[in-house]
Amino acid sequence: MDSIIRRRTAAYVCRSCIQRTRNHIQQRAYSRAAQPDIYDVVCVGGGPAGLSLLTALRANPVTSHFRIALVEAQDLSKMQSWKLPPDRFSNRCSSLTPSSALFLDKIGAWDHLARDRVQPYHEMQVWDGVSDARIEFDWAPDAAPSADTTIAYMTENLNLTSGLLKRLAQLGGVSVFDSARVEKISLGEQTEAQDLREWPVVNLAGGRQLFARLLVGADGADSPVRSFAGIEARGWDYGRHGVVATLELQGEGWGGDQMKTAYQRFLPTGPVAMLPLPGNYSTLVWSTTPENASLLKRLPTKDFVALVNAAFRLRPTDLEFMHTQSKGQAEEYSWRMEHTPSHGKLIPQVVTGVQEGTIASFPLKMRHADTYIGERVALVGDAAHTIHPLAGQGLNQGQGDVQSLAKIIEYAVNHGQDIGARLSLEPYLAERYATNHVLMGVCDKLHKLYSVGSGPLVPLRSLGLNAVNVLGPLKKFVMSQAAGHGIKVF
Repeated sequence: MDSIIRRRTAAYVCRSCIQRTRNHIQQRAYSRAAQPDIYDVVCVGGGPAGLSLLTALRANPVTSHFRIALVEAQDLSKMQSWKLPPDRFSNRCSSLTPSSALFLDKIGAWDHLARDRVQPYHEMQVWDGVSDARIEFDWAPDAAPSADTTIAYMTENLNLTSGLLKRLAQLGGVSVFDSARVEKISLGEQTEAQDLREWPVVNLAGGRQLFARLLVGADGADSPVRSFAGIEARGWDYGRHGVVATLELQGEGWGGDQMKTAYQRFLPTGPVAMLPLPGNYSTLVWSTTPENASLLKRLPTKDFVALVNAAFRLRPTDLEFMHTQSKGQAEEYSWRMEHTPSHGKLIPQVVTGVQEGTIASFPLKMRHADTYIGERVALVGDAAHTIHPLAGQGLNQGQGDVQSLAKIIEYAVNHGQDIGARLSLEPYLAERYATNHVLMGVCDKLHKLYSVGSGPLVPLRSLGLNAVNVLGPLKKFVMSQAAGHGIKVF
């Protein structure tokens, strides 16, 4: 009888131990779940600006220990494995300045781009469509034989994004939340362990919360991070659309005197640019009215091609008439070219085709945030500013932001500062805001200046363009600024 009682008592004790163990495990799990998920840097936005910043932080020994999170709405695995046949190009391309390319090389991303899809160019032909006043940007006359005379590098945005993702995967150490929707961004709360009332909290769909010592908004022109920080973005719409397409050119490529040359013509409706891609391909960026953009997107291929060729060859009045036709531009272009003098090598090669599915358009806007920083918040790229594409500087401005912010964060770590404090971020604002503001103002004024089709402004602007072309030192200075030379990188 005693043995039976002892066995029953032991079994009861064992069950009690098991239950206590289970309760302990549950309490520990609950405790871990209740602990805030804190990161040094949370970046919302997986475009070139956001990815460049995180890559820079991971590649720098001073900041490589950071706990970092990336939040992106799209599936980044598809972007990382992105690949197209060598004779196909996506229609969203960017011109990378040598300074941006140098920065990408410093953080180890440049070698991860598909280099056969990157086209350097060494010359630009820019001219007034009304007066034909022209400026030729070319480093070659003054450059040493061994000097790099590259003005910029053309590549697809997806090539850049894919290369950055591959480099980031190589570095590791980043918690990636892709295909993730940000439900809201709020402030933390005070707990027994710590006071997080001033810390941004990114709330993801599904209940995940990411606490940020520094929250970076790289989330585009309609930035939720900027809205959370209460930062206004001011500017205006241009009433113009940018039409993009991938063009096929006559011959085997940008050969002879036209090799590695970019072309841009200012028309009263907006500038049209043809920028070289590898082989006999080019990317088109045409700023024009919404009505013209709508027409271009619905035209048959042969008529679209005729209008593109006309944009670089015919007088603005001829081009304006062709935009009033619902069809038949190819025949109209052929007839008018018979009565138009040839410009020879000063214009791009003849366009013979356009790749299917690449014609698209987007509205053009100018926006500038009142500030790039808040308490534990920093904005980079389009979240901070959007610019007219006529100078091809939008992406490069974002890369300049990233270079500066990465440098400021490194300085804060080396000097024991809180990387999210407004005081630590002030140098970033001081370094980038004025620089971006000046460039945005120049592009805005150029757009307005060349939108005038007649009157006294036309000869005045032509005089200025010809003067810059003749004055070598001034032209060299303009090229140096456009190329981004002199920007400091860590």
